[in-house]
Amino acid sequence: MSLPQYITINGTSYASENLNEAAKTQFLNVQAVDAELARLQQQVAIAQTARNTYVAALIEAVKGKGQDAEAEKPKKPRAPRKPKASAA
Repeated sequence: MSLPQYITINGTSYASENLNEAAKTQFLNVQAVDAELARLQQQVAIAQTARNTYVAALIEAVKGKGQDAEAEKPKKPRAPRKPKASAA
């Protein structure tokens, strides 16, 4: 990573060429951490999207399960049939 011509810290701009080596190193550390935070935030967004999809699938599975359970209820037993009159 390279340093920009000027960096701004708490509203004050500094010329990069005037920074000592310790300040330059710390600035590069801040840049690296900012990049890692951006990467992690993107990973969180991906994970949240996946979670939302799984929750939606879970809701559908639960709704589907409830519908299947109703379809599987045993029917009421029918009354026995009267015997047919035999021709004697």
